[in-house]
Amino acid sequence: MLGVMATDLVIRVENEPGALARVTAAVSDAGVNLAAATCTRPGETADLHILVNHPEAAKHALAISGLTVTEEREVVVIEADDRPGALADLASKVAKAGVDLDLVYVATNTRIVFGSPDLEALKAALDLT
Repeated sequence: MLGVMATDLVIRVENEPGALARVTAAVSDAGVNLAAATCTRPGETADLHILVNHPEAAKHALAISGLTVTEEREVVVIEADDRPGALADLASKVAKAGVDLDLVYVATNTRIVFGSPDLEALKAALDLT
């Protein structure tokens, strides 16, 4: 199983038309590839998670555009098969190791992003150490 480390950035945005366009334009204008995105906490504001390999460039571009990164953390990105049960198999490994997940979303190229308060235990559970 191939796994890599990447950075999940959270940008709190007003939940209004164009919010996603502003974030993605700022990042892409800086030449940073967005490997995944998901939105949590929808309401008047929303937390937009983006997965990037060049966090400093992305944060700089976002700041220039008046957008602030509210959280930044390392996450594990696993290449997974595109088949029924692939996520269940990975989640089972993590559960058997007793690792608490606090973030999961799907990235490009059938990859799955996992976040945990115990990143080292998560990597061990997924056989990445």
